[in-house]
Amino acid sequence: MEVQAIIFAVVGLVLGGSGAFFALRSKNSKDNSEAQKSADEILNKAKAEADDIRRRAQGDAKQIIREERQQLDQELERKKKGIADLERGLTKKEVALEQKTEDLQKQIEKTKVKEEEFVARVEALTEEKKKIIEKQEELSNKLTVISGLTKEEAKNQLMSQVAEESRVEAAKLVVRIEEEAREEAEKRAKRVVGIAIQRFAGEYVAEQTISTVALADDGIKGRLIGREGRNIRAFEQICGVDLIIDDTPGVVTISSFNVVRKEIARMTIERLMADGRIHPAKIEEFHDKSKAEVETRLRELGEKAQMEIGVHGIHPEILKLIGALNWRTSYTQNQYQHALEAAFICGNMAAELGLNVKQARRAALMHDIGKVLDASAEGSHAVIGADFAKKYGESPDIVHAIRAHHDDEKPESVLAHLVAASDALSGARPGARKALKESYVSRLTDIEKIVNSFEGVTKSYAISAGREIRVLVDNERLSDEQTIVLSRDIAKKIEQEMSYPGTIKVAVIRETRAVGIAK
Repeated sequence: MEVQAIIFAVVGLVLGGSGAFFALRSKNSKDNSEAQKSADEILNKAKAEADDIRRRAQGDAKQIIREERQQLDQELERKKKGIADLERGLTKKEVALEQKTEDLQKQIEKTKVKEEEFVARVEALTEEKKKIIEKQEELSNKLTVISGLTKEEAKNQLMSQVAEESRVEAAKLVVRIEEEAREEAEKRAKRVVGIAIQRFAGEYVAEQTISTVALADDGIKGRLIGREGRNIRAFEQICGVDLIIDDTPGVVTISSFNVVRKEIARMTIERLMADGRIHPAKIEEFHDKSKAEVETRLRELGEKAQMEIGVHGIHPEILKLIGALNWRTSYTQNQYQHALEAAFICGNMAAELGLNVKQARRAALMHDIGKVLDASAEGSHAVIGADFAKKYGESPDIVHAIRAHHDDEKPESVLAHLVAASDALSGARPGARKALKESYVSRLTDIEKIVNSFEGVTKSYAISAGREIRVLVDNERLSDEQTIVLSRDIAKKIEQEMSYPGTIKVAVIRETRAVGIAK
């Protein structure tokens, strides 16, 4: 600012002088004095202005210098203050670091002390452990001497006790798990089975297997035997059965494991008696007619069963076997009616569970076809029936359900379980099957004999036609938990050693009696 003011003043003087110079030259001589005067005035005026400008410039310059100095002083003061703050912060950090160093040193010293104490403690515990081991050996030796048992014998006795306790605990766990599972499944299972049985109200007729043929008179027996026994030999050879002619008046007996052959033989004898001519040629003729009639009847019964349950596409050979069930009984229960009943029950349960109803009915209808196959086939009726169904194109699911309905194969599908359940429901319900008195008494005796063979059992009673066994046990020898194990062991042994229809419930009862006498 000051330099600019000086420059302006110099320029003003130069301009003023130049103006005066040119003004003097332009005037004539007579005006020189006036021009000189005017020039002096202009020059003085320019000098005065220049001085004034210089003074103002100097004042402005001093003001600027003062302001700049004040700003520098303020900045310097701030710098000093910041440096002082940094110094104070560093001092505090240094103090804190020294304090931490001291604390760490103290902690290290404490750790060393604890380590020394720990080492001493370990040594003391090691010494104490040695003393305890020595004491245990001493006590073990004393116990061996006192009890008269060796260490190995005592160990075995202890293990037996632990095993028994573990078995009891396992029984408790099994009971709890079963109760939880039963709470989850019992309501729905009862509902499904109940609805399935209620929805089926089929007529049940118990038919005895026909093994005798009534004769019009005993003279026909001699004609059936023929000269030197040729007729009876031809009859047995053609029909494939045994014809028993004894002293029983008015009847002859037909014996055969094949129910179809037995029925054909019965019809053949009736035709021979009606015709009156009995010789090998007529026997063969009437046998062929009876066989064709029976085969037609088998197909009709099979097709009728197929139609009743609402399925189709069953192979004709399987339909014949289903029809042949009409001449087969189990504990006097007609197996044809049993197959139909099982099919309807199985279908109803499948419907309640949202499964394929027709497939369930189809499997249940065929589950017992093995019972009417030739006796030369090896295996149980469930196995040979499943193989026959597989041979004639039934699906693997149905074949598996047939094979597994008596646990010949482990059930691995819901359908297999349903078929087994429907078979049990149809065969084991009250009144469905009857047993001979001798076999009934024998079965009850065998059940009670098996139950009484267990330790701790005082009495046993077979009730409900052998469907349930009540077992009374000695309450001083068995605990509540052990009765649970006992019930399972009894049921398992009955399953292994006996054959019976349906199921047998084993109820073990343990009670405590207190008797007081008033005098």
